[in-house]
Amino acid sequence: MVKEFLYDDVPVLETTGGKLKGYFYNGEYIFKGVPYAEADRFQMPRAAKWEGIKDACSYGFVCPLMEQETPSAELLVPHRYWPQNEHCQNLNIWTKALDSEKKMPVVVWLHGGGYSAGSSIEQVAYDGFNACMNGDVVVVSVNHRLNILGYLDLSPFGEKYKNSGNVGHADMVAALKWIHENIALFGGDSENVTIFGQSGGGMKVADLMQIEEADGLFHKGLIMSGVGDKSLLPSCTGNGQAIVTEILKELSIPKEQVERLETVPYDELVKAYKKVSPAVAAKGEYIGGNPLVNDYYKGNPLEYGFREHAFEIPVMVGSVFGEFVFMPIRYNKNELTYEQIKEIIGAVYGEHTDEMIELFQETYPGKSLTDLLLVDRAMRQPSKRLARLHAKGGKAGTYLYDFILEFPIQHNKIAWHCSDIPFFFHNTELVEVCQIPDVGEKLEKQIFEAFMTFAKTGKPQCDELPVWEAVTPEVEPTMIFDKKCEIRYNFDDKLYERIDSILPPFNLMEMMADSENAVQH
Repeated sequence: MVKEFLYDDVPVLETTGGKLKGYFYNGEYIFKGVPYAEADRFQMPRAAKWEGIKDACSYGFVCPLMEQETPSAELLVPHRYWPQNEHCQNLNIWTKALDSEKKMPVVVWLHGGGYSAGSSIEQVAYDGFNACMNGDVVVVSVNHRLNILGYLDLSPFGEKYKNSGNVGHADMVAALKWIHENIALFGGDSENVTIFGQSGGGMKVADLMQIEEADGLFHKGLIMSGVGDKSLLPSCTGNGQAIVTEILKELSIPKEQVERLETVPYDELVKAYKKVSPAVAAKGEYIGGNPLVNDYYKGNPLEYGFREHAFEIPVMVGSVFGEFVFMPIRYNKNELTYEQIKEIIGAVYGEHTDEMIELFQETYPGKSLTDLLLVDRAMRQPSKRLARLHAKGGKAGTYLYDFILEFPIQHNKIAWHCSDIPFFFHNTELVEVCQIPDVGEKLEKQIFEAFMTFAKTGKPQCDELPVWEAVTPEVEPTMIFDKKCEIRYNFDDKLYERIDSILPPFNLMEMMADSENAVQH
C-alpha cells in the first residue's frame, strides 16, 4: 500500500523563533532539526531567531564528541550516526495534528550517552513515529551541548561564563521553554509534558527536577537505567580555575586572553583537555564533564536530597537485569550441567555458592542460575533508593520496574543496558533482536500502554498488567517486565544484601575492563 506523503500542502507554522515548514507522512506531521536556542561557546543559551521559512525536514547537527565513534554491538543496540557541529541546539517533533485545540500529552526524549556522548537520533529505537502513532501523543527529542562544550566551568574567568559548567542542562531547559511556548501549534498540551530518558538521559530527568528554572515546564518523569550514586558518577563541585588554567597553558594562551578558548578548533581543545585533565583530577580538583552543583543545579538527589517541587512530580524509575553486560558470555548457559553451573558460580562465590544459588532461585524463579553472576549492581539499588526518597515526599506517585527479559541471542542473553528502549518507544519492529515470537509484541504493548497511561494521568497502568502500586517509604512494589509480568514486593532486598556482604564494592570500570568473562566481580 502506498503511504501518503505531503509537503506543499503542509502549512507553515509561526513559532516564537520564526516560521517552520515540516512535512506529512503516513498519518503524522514531522518536523526535524527545529532550532530552540543558540549560544556562543561556554555561554548560556538564548532563544533562537531566524528569518524566512526554516525547512524542518532534515535532522539537525548533533553535538561534537570527544571520542571517535566505533560501530559495535549493533545487534544489541542498533545506532545511527550523524554530522556533528557545536550549533546543535535543535529538536525533532512527531505529531498527528497541527491543531491547538487537540491538547495531546507531550513526551520529551532526553538521550543517553552520559553527559559526554549520544544524540537525539543516535539509536534506531529513538525514532518517535510509532510512539506518536500508537500513543496519541506528541513526541519530541532533543539535542543539546555535551562534554566540555556543555559542562566546563569558566566562571572564574569572567561574568560572561557564569554557569558555563551547566550550559548543557541550560540547553535542555531552553528546549522545554520552547516546547512550553510552541507545542500547542503541534497539537500538544503544554500543561501535560513528560520528560523521559535512559542512562545519561535518565540522569538528566532527575537533574531537571533539581533545577528551579525548569519548574512548570514538565509534569512527570520516567528514569530508565539512569540512577547512579557517587560511586558510579561523582558529583562535580568546586570550580574550573585549575583545569582552565592548565588548558590555557597547554594552548599557550595568556589568562587575560581567555576568550580565545571560544574559537580554538574543537579538536585542539579536546586534545589539550585530555592531556592536562588527568593531573588536575589526581589533585582532587574539578575537571568538568558532568553538571556542576551550584545555585542553578542542586545536585544528585541521592547526595543532596530532592528539592521540594520534585515531590510534586510523578516518577517512574527502573532498570534492567544485566545493565552493562554487553560482552558475550564464554559458555552456553542452556547446555550446562548442574555441576558445571556450581563450578562457574563457585569461582565467584566460593563457600557461599549453595546459599547464593538458593537465594537467586527465590529471587528470580525460572532464570538460569548462572545469571546470578550478571545481576546489576550499578542501577537497581540506586533506583530503589531514589524511589524510596521520592515516595517520602508523599505528594506524587513513585513507580518502580525491573526489566528482566531474555533475548534470542548469545544463548538467551539476559536484558542489557538499552534493551528496554524499543519497548517504551513501541519500536521493537525496528530492532531485530526484539523479534521474540509470542513475547515481543505482547510485552511491547504492556510496557508502552503503561507508559502512555502514565504520560496522560501520572499513573502507569495497562489492562493486561496487574495493578501497578506506588512505592511507599515502607513497601517497594516493583513491576517485573518479562514473558509474564507481575508485581513483586521488596523481592530482591535479601539477594543484594548478601551480594554486597560477600563481594567487593561494585566498580563499573573494572567490570567493563573484564571483557574476557563479562562477569561482574
